[in-house]
Amino acid sequence: MSAIRLTQYSHGAGCGCKIAPDVLDDILAKAGPGAGSSRLIVGNQGREDAAVYDLGDGRGMIATTDFFMPIVDDPFDFGRIAAVNAISDVYAMGGTPVLALGILGWPLEKLGADIAGDVVAGAQAVCRELGLALAGGHSIDAPEPIFGLAVNGLVDLEHLKLNKGAEPGDLLYLTKPLGVGLLTTAEKQGLLQAGHHGLARETMLKSNLIGTELARVSGVHAMTDVTGFGLAGHLAEVCAASGVKARIEYKRLPRLAEAEAYRRQGAVPGGSARNRKALGAKLPAMDEAHWQWLCDPQTSGGLLLAVHPSWADDVERIGRAYGVQLESFGECIKAEGEALVEVRG
Repeated sequence: MSAIRLTQYSHGAGCGCKIAPDVLDDILAKAGPGAGSSRLIVGNQGREDAAVYDLGDGRGMIATTDFFMPIVDDPFDFGRIAAVNAISDVYAMGGTPVLALGILGWPLEKLGADIAGDVVAGAQAVCRELGLALAGGHSIDAPEPIFGLAVNGLVDLEHLKLNKGAEPGDLLYLTKPLGVGLLTTAEKQGLLQAGHHGLARETMLKSNLIGTELARVSGVHAMTDVTGFGLAGHLAEVCAASGVKARIEYKRLPRLAEAEAYRRQGAVPGGSARNRKALGAKLPAMDEAHWQWLCDPQTSGGLLLAVHPSWADDVERIGRAYGVQLESFGECIKAEGEALVEVRG
């Protein structure tokens, strides 16, 4: 472990740095839809994980970028987590990542170039493990450390998965437990017990490679990854795009159980309240425990799936093959009223 504590050099951490979705809407409204192309299947008009360009041979090119400030102190781990997180967008659309470029902003007067080198080395290790090339990138001298990747991937268009497509009756699954934001906040506040160090890191470092295989299941109607907007935020995006509502069984949510004690001690990320406010009436009134879990910002979170019930066994079998115990935590229902997410239990 490095003696440097990277989290001390940034005002935010991980995907909790994301601009709130309602503010992002205001920004994109001024930017406009961008240049059109008959081959652009997915652009910036929706809330999809990445852009997709039709290559004309039955395949699409996926293009995405993701970067953030340190969520862990160790530089090598920071690079690894940032890489896993950025690459996840390609898996979330059913693709295979093939090429990445690094994005580095570094306060050279505060943190040496050798530390930045450790960050890049961490990303390189992940890219090597997942079979894509980290082929270069761009760097600037910046007041806070920032790192991430721009990633390109390929997908057979018949297996392309989007937020849009969920149907009433679909079962909801999540491939990673919630609680990363709570645990990393507890660590920053000095509350984390010795035995809980590494829990959040190991969750963030687990890749969403499973998405490529899940996308081949025709009964997977929609798929996205859960990051800075929390489960509720990303689930609301799926519901809005698909014209459905979600009914969640709170007690069945996959969670890092150790995080609950820290939530009760007040180790709640600032991004949680921001997410709750941004959702407004899309999320009904509920007690603190419910919304703090549902709105907890995830960095390198799991894949959120909407699955036709007749394909549930196939999805759960794939999960077991990847070491993931998948259990439905809710379902999609017919849309009615302003709320997009209903919570029971």
